[in-house]
Formats: sequence, C-alpha cells, structure tokens
Amino acid sequence: MPVYLDHAATTPVFPEVAAAMLEQLSRVGNASSLHTAGRAARRVVEESRERLAAAVGARPSEVVFTSGGTESDNLAVAGVFRAQRDADPRRIRLLVSTIEHHAVLDCVDALVAREGAQVEWLPCDSDGVVAVGAVQAAIEADPGSVALVSVMWANNEIGTVQDVAAIAAHARAHGIPMHTDAVQAIGHLPVDFAACGADLLTMTGHKVGGPVGTAALLVRRDRAVVPLINGGGQERQIRSGTLDTVGILGLSLAVERAVAHLDEQGPRLTALRDAIIDGAARLGYGIRPGGLWRRGDWTSRLAGNAHLLVPGCEGDSLLYLLDAAGIECSTGSACQAGVPQASHVLLATGLSEREARGALRLTLGHTSTAADVAAVLAALPAAVARARRAAGVA
Repeated sequence: MPVYLDHAATTPVFPEVAAAMLEQLSRVGNASSLHTAGRAARRVVEESRERLAAAVGARPSEVVFTSGGTESDNLAVAGVFRAQRDADPRRIRLLVSTIEHHAVLDCVDALVAREGAQVEWLPCDSDGVVAVGAVQAAIEADPGSVALVSVMWANNEIGTVQDVAAIAAHARAHGIPMHTDAVQAIGHLPVDFAACGADLLTMTGHKVGGPVGTAALLVRRDRAVVPLINGGGQERQIRSGTLDTVGILGLSLAVERAVAHLDEQGPRLTALRDAIIDGAARLGYGIRPGGLWRRGDWTSRLAGNAHLLVPGCEGDSLLYLLDAAGIECSTGSACQAGVPQASHVLLATGLSEREARGALRLTLGHTSTAADVAAVLAALPAAVARARRAAGVA
C-alpha cells in the first residue's frame, strides 16, 4: 500500500462519516419539499447546520452551505465587494495577503480586471507571517475606500498560522468586513467564529475527513453579500441550489469529530511532523523547513505540515521519484499541480525562483503513523540524490 502524505490536498473520509452518508443516501427527499420525505431531509440539514455551528463557535443562522472552498471564497470576496460597492461607490479597495489560495487570488484578479476593484497586496515575512501592523496601516491609509480585508487563517503550502483575531479587530474598528479562508485551519486548530471577529469564514469538508463537494461559508447575520448564483435562494438568499443533504450530513459529522479529537491529534501529528523535518535535515543535503517552525509547536504552524525546501532539486522530480517509491505527496497546492512554475507563496516569503522550485509538501492526517514517517525518510535519500543528479548538481 502506498504511503499517503498529501492530507492538505484531501484526507480520507472517516469510516463512521461514510457509513452515516451511505445510510442517508438510501433515503429520498428534497430539503425544500413540503411533504414527509422533504421534511425529513430538511431535518437532517438543519440538525447538521446546528452540529456544524456548535463545533466552530457560530450560530446556525450564520452557516451557508456551498459546493466547496473555492465557491465559498469567491462568494465571500466577490459577494462582499459588490455589496460594499453598491452601498458606497468609494469602497472598491481590497486588502488581500500575497499568500492566499488561488480561489481568493484569482477572484480578486477578476474583480480588478472586470469590475473596477483596486487591490493592495499585504506582504508577509520570510516565515509567511502577515504583520498585523501592515494590515492596520493599509486600512488607516484610507479606511473609507476599503471594501474587504481577506487573510487566510493557515496557509495550505507552508502551514503558517495568522493572527486572525488581531487583524479582524482592526478591520472591525473601521466598520470594514474581514474574511478568512480557514479551509486548512478547521479541525486542525482551535477555531471559534464568534471569538475571532471575522465576518466571513471559509471551510470545506474534504480536508477534515468529510466528503469532497460540500462546504460552508460562515457569514455574520448583519453582513450583506451579493449572491453569485441566482435561483431558489435556499441559503439565506445568499446561495441558491438544491441542498446536498448527504454531503451536508457528512460535512457536519466530520467537522464535529475532527474538532472533538483536536487535543489528541494536534500533539500526535506535531510529533510526526517534527520527526520528518528533523530526519530530513539529518540527511546532509541542506534540507530545511519552509515557513515558521518551532519544534513541538502547533499554534504557529499546522501540526501536520512538513513542508521541505530541498536545495539543488526540482520539486516535480522529487514528487515523481517518491511516488515511484510508494510515497504520495505534493509540491504545493493541488490546484496548481502540473503547472511548472514556482509557488507564489514561497516567492512571497522572499525565496528565489530556483529555491522555490525545490519544494516538497508532506502533510499528515488522521490516518498517518510513525511507519509513514519511517517510510518517507527511508525513500528520501535516494530520491534526493537522483533528483540532484538530474538537475546537474553533484
């Protein structure tokens, strides 16, 4: 069996979640129908909404179900930009970190190209940390022109965690909505929507042991959002479409389970992550972690993220060599797989393109074991040596 170390891309569905979804799949009913079957489906949806909200410190009415993290990010960024601009034509400025997922970055680029938005990119330091002071300064330069601040909770490539609460506090002080992409944070870090102060929060199921294709956007009740999809208005008139009862059930059960086991999984995965980073460093190839890393800490870096920078190698070469050895991992975001270019995240941290192209992302999850760590450390020396030879490095 291959060793799976790409949990940041997607993680296996919890067996009990899959069983509950299979049982629900055998039942008919549209949650918008008024007959008995429809009301039964609606009950599953609303109980799932309550379960999900309780797990992440939100009110049930703040949960808007969507088809995935990309839709949630686009709904938050484009929907709030349009609502803010409609209410006040001066509000066309977007403050967005340089290390966001492409679901945010490309949406912002589209708004700039087609709808007159202006973007100010918020820089990060060499560890991938966005300075709260830089966000504050960007806001205070002209608060009346800002439509939205968007800074992700935890980075999908290097695992760096941002101070979302502090950033949200500065935005809120000026009445500016703040969005955070928490796709990588939910189930891996303590997340409390009410306490963090953000107005919108993106989450998805397949990163935490739930199904692909079901997600949510948490939206505070007083926040106006222009919908991307028009139709039945099933989700607070913000998102239309027949509700995926089976997927919503799976999403809520997975998040509930992941959150309940966070205190157990956090330290366990941190120990495995540190073993990979320490073991790789001892190989003698100058391998070091990308992003902020403190041994034993999973508050400033995701517990399961063992992002490595391997000098003298092409990340794609390493990926294929490790795959041939039975180790499944990635070079960065799965959404950019197969595209021969350096990661925008690593470039934003100040790495050269050559340095950034030697990245390897090994991410752990609920099925990961010490045997997986041993396997990757056993396979890595030969893969690195061969990749370096292919790149002409002795």
